[in-house]
Amino acid sequence: MLILFRLLSRCPLWLLHHIGAALGWLAFGLSPAYRHRFRENAAQAGLDWAQARPAVASAGRMAAELPWLWMRPHDRLLGSWVRVEGGEHIRAAHAQGRGLIFLTPHLGCFEVTAQAYAEHFSALCGPLTALYRPPRKAVLRDLVDTARHRPGLKTAPATLAGVRQMIRALKAGEAVGLLPDQVPPEGLGVWAPFFGRPAYTMTLASRLAHQTGAQVLLAWGERLARGAGYVVRFSPLEEALPVEAESAAACINRAMERLILQCPGQYLWGYHRYKGPRTLPADGAQP
Repeated sequence: MLILFRLLSRCPLWLLHHIGAALGWLAFGLSPAYRHRFRENAAQAGLDWAQARPAVASAGRMAAELPWLWMRPHDRLLGSWVRVEGGEHIRAAHAQGRGLIFLTPHLGCFEVTAQAYAEHFSALCGPLTALYRPPRKAVLRDLVDTARHRPGLKTAPATLAGVRQMIRALKAGEAVGLLPDQVPPEGLGVWAPFFGRPAYTMTLASRLAHQTGAQVLLAWGERLARGAGYVVRFSPLEEALPVEAESAAACINRAMERLILQCPGQYLWGYHRYKGPRTLPADGAQP
């Protein structure tokens, strides 16, 4: 797997995106369950097929661009491949001595948002710590660990120890990153509307914000056409984040909806967003 990723990482981004688009349509055609969930989720958001259709290829592009992003040498910066918008919100929070919580949905290239922050802002604001769930397979776990440990980036496992790591980072005025439209384990979320349908939604983001006084910013990376790169956008949360868990989750879901509807053709509509939470083991060490 590592050898394959290294070989693919040498391909130009436009070629990887062409390959990914084909793979996206192949997966869509071969899996009735995936196809049904994709259509159902898009319809739930009020989209017709013409609006949702580009997301089929986009899902494949997301997978195909990972070698290019992950295996790039640490000294080879994104540079002209990424344009950043909204960086003033990051600098303003840093000037106030506040930590930052970035909320990024499964929209566009969410891997590039963390790398863009690391390259543009970590020298000023410190590293970004991203919460992630390590893959179960050892070969993938080693690959992800190698790929995501880059200058200006740290990772925190989805465990109590990982949450403590994020709290320390925020209290030190650093940044953390979360995917708030990811279904958390049982007991670590609440049911809140997402495009008008109850979805089990994490409470971690609001807990971190209220516990540390960190500022919440939205972030997403738009994938440009023909492999031209990305635009990474940072923007503030439009509403004050409520203290009550259900209200805070609903507030965050509304923010995710607004981002997604800016570019519905790059959202992972095939993600099982409305599934029930998985049960933690008896000695579960999850946050």
